[in-house]
Amino acid sequence: MSGRGKKVAPKEKTSLSRSSRAGITFPVGRIHRLLKKGHYANRIGNGAAVYLGAVLEYLTAEILELAGNACRDNKKQRIAPRHILLAVKNDEELNKLLAGVTMSEGGVIPNIQAVLLPKKTKAPKDDVTAKDVQF
Repeated sequence: MSGRGKKVAPKEKTSLSRSSRAGITFPVGRIHRLLKKGHYANRIGNGAAVYLGAVLEYLTAEILELAGNACRDNKKQRIAPRHILLAVKNDEELNKLLAGVTMSEGGVIPNIQAVLLPKKTKAPKDDVTAKDVQF
């Protein structure tokens, strides 16, 4: 026999998810499966699911941060659909992205038109003016 040496058992590789390899929280494998299942294209590359997962994670983090700020402004501890609506509608870019979206239990943005506000009345003349004083 030729000297091939002893057979060494291969080291067991620990499986890493594609999400952990990409460094994101959203499930890359599930997104890839749903992209293929949705028949959006004949072929879906591996990078497409990673990219879409990263974009979805960024948008989610952005909306949750703004909703948390709106929640804190209203002195609440939990984010409600109202806070998400306020966060989206007060941000110019998110409002443009979600322009046609109706959020359940969100309500409306508080807005009173200037025409409907009561007119300011002039203050009563208690103090002495220049006309009243005679020299």
